[in-house]
Amino acid sequence: MSVRTRFAPSPTGFLHIGGARTALFSYLYARRHGGQFVLRIEDTDLERSTPESVNAILEGMTWLNLDYDEGPFYQTQRMDRYKEVIDQLMASGHAYHCYASREELDQLREAQMARGEKPRYDRRYRDFTGTPPAGVAPVVRFRNPLDGEVVIEDGVRGRVVFQNSELDDLIIARSDGTPTYNLTVVVDDWDMEITHVIRGDDHLNNTARQINLYHALNVTPPQFAHLPMIHAPDGTKLSKRHGAVGVMQYREEGYLPEALLNYLVRLGWSHGDQEIFDRAEMISFFDIKDINQSASSINPEKLRWLNQQYFKLRPVEETAIELRWHLGRLGVDPSVDGPNPAKIVAAYADRAHTLVEMAEQALPYYRDLTGYDPVALEKLDDDAPGILDALAMALSQPEDWESPAHLDHTVKEVATTLGFKLGKVGPLLRLALLGHGASPSLGVTLDLFGQEKTLHRLRDMHAFLAR
Repeated sequence: MSVRTRFAPSPTGFLHIGGARTALFSYLYARRHGGQFVLRIEDTDLERSTPESVNAILEGMTWLNLDYDEGPFYQTQRMDRYKEVIDQLMASGHAYHCYASREELDQLREAQMARGEKPRYDRRYRDFTGTPPAGVAPVVRFRNPLDGEVVIEDGVRGRVVFQNSELDDLIIARSDGTPTYNLTVVVDDWDMEITHVIRGDDHLNNTARQINLYHALNVTPPQFAHLPMIHAPDGTKLSKRHGAVGVMQYREEGYLPEALLNYLVRLGWSHGDQEIFDRAEMISFFDIKDINQSASSINPEKLRWLNQQYFKLRPVEETAIELRWHLGRLGVDPSVDGPNPAKIVAAYADRAHTLVEMAEQALPYYRDLTGYDPVALEKLDDDAPGILDALAMALSQPEDWESPAHLDHTVKEVATTLGFKLGKVGPLLRLALLGHGASPSLGVTLDLFGQEKTLHRLRDMHAFLAR
């Protein structure tokens, strides 16, 4: 049978990094085995599910390029199928109506807790044959086996055993007839022929209950692999301040999708000592058995490092597409004036860790200067106007603009002719062009500006110093 995995988020918020890692692992496992990857939107929580959250999930999957073979399927469009299975379980005696009111259950819970017992439903309506109480719309509960055990051969955790005596009769349909999560997920994975379920280990208790549901329906359960949680750097629960944010916020913060995927794949999985993986390598190497059993901790500095590596490894034209987006957020249209963003990427790959940093560093190439670094201005002496004149004269020759190397040579010749060290000429040139003293090599910087804008800025600074 072909491998079939799925990613099944609930649209009650954004696609966070834990969900994105689950999606990635499911995607990689399917791709490695030549199988199918299915996207399912579990939207039966009508009060909390929103169209905006659905869009956020789909947008995140698209940005990460986690392409799915089937879907998205929506549970709200499968209600008739769930009702059919609930009726089947009722008819076979594997489910029953429970008329316990909320007040009854609250009293039961309080009494159990007062006795130091684990709160749980006491199955009071499991074998009920009397007259149903008036005015109570019943829920439907699954008749969980009372003895024996559930054995989960988990792909990450190994053999996990639950005693049926510890599992209660879970609700599979609410009093209004709508199905619950544990029922819908079983029916969906059954109908969609899912062979491998990869999900967070917070679902492990649910898995035991779901396996009993599969058996009641005479269906072979899929294989399960439960992923350890992702923690904050200090080992505590992940929060927004640690990075528990939507995937698209990582785009807003200037990260490349490939870098984020590489970062996510290493949160709990490894292949020797290798740190950087392209997509083909991820698919080729990924195996569930290599997932660590212990929780992972996020490391923001590692993500920044990876992102910069991808500035260097990724084709600059592809990164430039993302850079254009960030420039646009700063009010810059690079197609109107200024260098091709691909040239910015090539020049600043070693000088920025995020596209936000790169876009901010690139602003002087696209906008007029609003001033000069006052600390740098204080270091200038009376030689500055003459140096600016010499630079303007030398750089007015068209042949010097053939390449960054020619431009570098021209600036060095100016320094030599004037009898100055390059350490005096270079910082002044950078200050005139950028308003500060940090940039790539002088030749590259000049090439990014172009001759016309360079000469204009040299004249502007000369005029500023003459005030």
